[in-house]
Amino acid sequence: MPNNNIHRLLKWQLAKSGLDIEGQPELAEFLNMVNNTYDNFEKDINRFENILETNSKNLFIANQRLMDERDRHKTKLEHIVDNIGGVIFETDLEGNFTFLNSAWTKYSGFPLKNSIGKSFKEFLKRENIDGDKNFDELFFSGKQSIKFLFKNEYNDKLSWFEVKSKLIFRNNGMPAGFIGTIIDVTNLKETEIELQKASKSKDMFLSTVSHEIRTPLNAVTGLTNILLMEKHLPDQIENLKALKYSGEHLLGLINDLLDFDKIKSGKLKVNEEDFNLDFFLENTESHFKLRADSEGIRFKLQKGNDLPANIIGDRLKLAQIVNNLLSNSLKFTEQGSITLSVKNFGIDKNKVKLQFSVIDTGIGISADKQEAIFESFMQADSETSVKYGGTGLGLSISKELLNLQNSDLRVESELGKGATFLFDITYKISNRLNVYEPNMIKIQPTYDALNVNVLVAEDNRMNIMVIKRFFSNWKVNFKIAENGKELLDIYREADFDLILMDLQMPLIDGYEATKIIRELPNDKANIPIIALTASPQTDMREKTKQYKMNGFMGKPFNPEKLYLLLKSYSKEVVNKKAM
Repeated sequence: MPNNNIHRLLKWQLAKSGLDIEGQPELAEFLNMVNNTYDNFEKDINRFENILETNSKNLFIANQRLMDERDRHKTKLEHIVDNIGGVIFETDLEGNFTFLNSAWTKYSGFPLKNSIGKSFKEFLKRENIDGDKNFDELFFSGKQSIKFLFKNEYNDKLSWFEVKSKLIFRNNGMPAGFIGTIIDVTNLKETEIELQKASKSKDMFLSTVSHEIRTPLNAVTGLTNILLMEKHLPDQIENLKALKYSGEHLLGLINDLLDFDKIKSGKLKVNEEDFNLDFFLENTESHFKLRADSEGIRFKLQKGNDLPANIIGDRLKLAQIVNNLLSNSLKFTEQGSITLSVKNFGIDKNKVKLQFSVIDTGIGISADKQEAIFESFMQADSETSVKYGGTGLGLSISKELLNLQNSDLRVESELGKGATFLFDITYKISNRLNVYEPNMIKIQPTYDALNVNVLVAEDNRMNIMVIKRFFSNWKVNFKIAENGKELLDIYREADFDLILMDLQMPLIDGYEATKIIRELPNDKANIPIIALTASPQTDMREKTKQYKMNGFMGKPFNPEKLYLLLKSYSKEVVNKKAM
């Protein structure tokens, strides 16, 4: 083995061992194998080093590309975030900001460096939050999401913002904080405020117009009823009936328009109360039979034998629906009959399903018109509107009232063969043995003298005249006060069984007068007070309850209802109930 062909490592090992290979030819073959192994090993190392160097260069290039791509996307994302229309934020679980984009400074005026790490409470005032929100719990881990509006004034400009955020979690599933947006909704909020003002103005306008129309209408219908009650010439009866019908028809149109407005604005609510179904149906029959008889139409009431006596539901809305359907049938029935049918369709979990049907022998409705009649201000055709009159709101209102109570109105009819309007409605069954109603005393249109002392607050001269004529015919003891102050002065000096309280009066209105009376000592504070109102009764129910009134009587006065009301507070009835 030539010395210059020996691998450096083998040469170094031979030198270190002092082995003489010249004198030992038998080692030559072995050393030659070792030398070849070293040579091959070094070639492998050089090859691996070359491969590693090449891969390292490629990896560096790839890593550099990834970093460039990351930086490019990061810059792009930062530009998008900073130029987005609203604020993007992130907080910890305590509501301290951990991230804010540049829109924050634009809207709030606070620099980012002075805002990061601070709590939202340092920038948001409790009183600026819209609605009922717990300020201290806006950002906490118990809430999965947050949404609220707040107002902020910056550079003498008031703006509204909507905050939306949601809880975010770490990889281990533990909550980490909140991420969300703050969007400028000033235009939407200002539009909402303007709409609310417009709605309030509309309500005030409708209330004022209603009151102003009902006040003279009260005199018209009241005096007509008085003339019909008193002696009159035989040839005057038709004129008086026509006058009474016209007044009641005008009142019905006003009520329909006001109810339609309330339904469309979403202000009507379902009020549940105990009421006696038997009395409700008998009372409906006694009132409507008189109207039907006067038109030469037979009226029948068909009651199922298994109807519950007392149920829980909105009695007034049921009455309005049934009366609308009966009045509609009477309008379009020139001969024959009208039937009100009520059936029990089953009881489940203390709830009863009732089916109400109004069946008439009137003009009927063609199949192609049966959907249109439920639309607002729509009738079957123009000839119907001309011949029979009306606004076309009765059926629409009835359908809307039923929809409020998870029910619907249907019609089955053929042209010329009458019509059947029906609806299924579910009520809770009342567990009370009896339900007392102040007007459960049924009477015919003949009026006996009433033993009741009534104090009346009324400032309209025409209404006073109508009340005096009614009360004089019924032999009622009464005094009239033309404002709330005069009423209080009279009441402090004398005792009465009932107060009829006009709500809109000079000096002291009916609400304030009632409040003062309820604060009087002893039994003076407990006198029954009935509100007199020409406003829609749907507006009065809750408000009169708040002022501890015992009910309300609408104007124009219905003689029978007014008489029933007074009789329910007369000494005979009160003493009988006390026994």
